[in-house]
Amino acid sequence: MVKKLEKDEIFDSYFKNLSDRERAVFEGGITLGALFHQFVGAPVSLNTKESLEKAMEESMKNQPFVDDIEVKIVGDLKKDSYVSLTGEMLDVKLKIRVKETVAILKLNYVKEIDYPLMYVEKIE
Repeated sequence: MVKKLEKDEIFDSYFKNLSDRERAVFEGGITLGALFHQFVGAPVSLNTKESLEKAMEESMKNQPFVDDIEVKIVGDLKKDSYVSLTGEMLDVKLKIRVKETVAILKLNYVKEIDYPLMYVEKIE
């Protein structure tokens, strides 16, 4: 296995034209896009909501720059029947760390534009 320092140097060699800030936003966008397109359409019910949220979080933590992620499935779910997960049901907060830069990104449904929006909440 490649040591962390060597791994960081390899990653850096592919992103030498980006600042850490730009890179954190890029990594966050990739992660939110992967989550959205991997899980939308999955069957979910009130009985499976928590386990699906946890599975989504754990899956995205495999991305190398994910520091933390919180996934909430929102909406009117029934205990004994399921629906297909939609973008409107996702409320995600993602923390990406690239060196000393931390980007907080969100994915949630914005009613005013009728769209599940992915955006940068803040960069520290």
